[in-house]
Amino acid sequence: MDTATITGLRVEDAIAMPRADECVVAHARREEQYAVHVTRDADATDAALRERLDGVGTVAVIADETVDALYGVELRSRLRALDVDVLARTVPAGEHSKSLDRAVELWHWLAESPLGRRDLVLCFGGGVICDMGGWVASVYMRGVPYVNLPTTLLAMVDGALGGKVAVNHPVAKNLLGAFQQPAGVVCQLDLLRSLEARQLGAGIAECIKKGVIASPAYFAFIERAAPALMAGDASALEALVRAAAAIKTALIERDPYEVDLRRPLNFGHTIGHPLETVTGYAPLLHGEAVAFGMAVEATVAARRGWLDDHVLDRLLRLLDACGLPAHADALPPGVTADALITAMEKVRLIRAGSLRWVLPVALGETVIADDVTEAEVRAALADCGVR
Repeated sequence: MDTATITGLRVEDAIAMPRADECVVAHARREEQYAVHVTRDADATDAALRERLDGVGTVAVIADETVDALYGVELRSRLRALDVDVLARTVPAGEHSKSLDRAVELWHWLAESPLGRRDLVLCFGGGVICDMGGWVASVYMRGVPYVNLPTTLLAMVDGALGGKVAVNHPVAKNLLGAFQQPAGVVCQLDLLRSLEARQLGAGIAECIKKGVIASPAYFAFIERAAPALMAGDASALEALVRAAAAIKTALIERDPYEVDLRRPLNFGHTIGHPLETVTGYAPLLHGEAVAFGMAVEATVAARRGWLDDHVLDRLLRLLDACGLPAHADALPPGVTADALITAMEKVRLIRAGSLRWVLPVALGETVIADDVTEAEVRAALADCGVR
């Protein structure tokens, strides 16, 4: 053969045969990075998206009906101006859309579309859309790139970051999912103008969590800025979102696939996720459930003598200042200690047979404990009004 005439990429290997008694060990390494842009308006968002759309022919936009009614026509027009073909699909707004049935509908839609493996899914909405859309993208064609364009504060500071994508199951929240990092995140702050104060508070809850576990300076900033944040002040929100991205991505980088389940980012979630399950996901926003979880879990730490009562009081006051539930009076009726503890047992299975509690001992310092007893949980719940 005249090898001089061969064109194309040339690959040459000479892999040795293994020994008869040799165990073959497979290796797979993957390192990913993505940019988190915090933008003030649509023009800045378009500039950020333009960087990611190089070589992309088709963008599939997944949004909920509420977001699409407000911003969908404008977004699709702007994307087409960036010289890509645009597909769009909406789902009903709310946590109930974060389901396997909706995900299957979206896979069927993509299967009938021209979207290719090098194209892009754009998740345009709150945490439900970022979680479900990311999971749909992670499974379709064994994974197509996706970008999160979050429209709620909660999604900007938490759900759009970190690559944990999933849908809910009646047995437990986020039971069906994967780890798939986004190809980019763009947080366009003027999209928050349509949010009511309750939605802002739910987002701030996840920021308070980050302050408690990792940044006393961030916690103090939220204390000072709480009135401005709840009023939707653009400068305060920009600082809040940018710092949340820096803190969460730094923490995620240590263990992006949760090989070690002892994670400070779970503060508030050991109670918060079961609370969402027993209330049927709908009455409480995720941030509200996490806020109550933080109150209970910090109370466990204080009852052990690990957390100073002054710090616990600061946390409870800040939750109240942001309109977040720290007591049963602010929860839907019918939440009982028995129901929460039963739901926690399913979480125990998901977390390798152990419930690991993130107990704060000071701002920026936590202990991961797996020896919290049911009696301790019931006592802390009672302190927070749940019996």
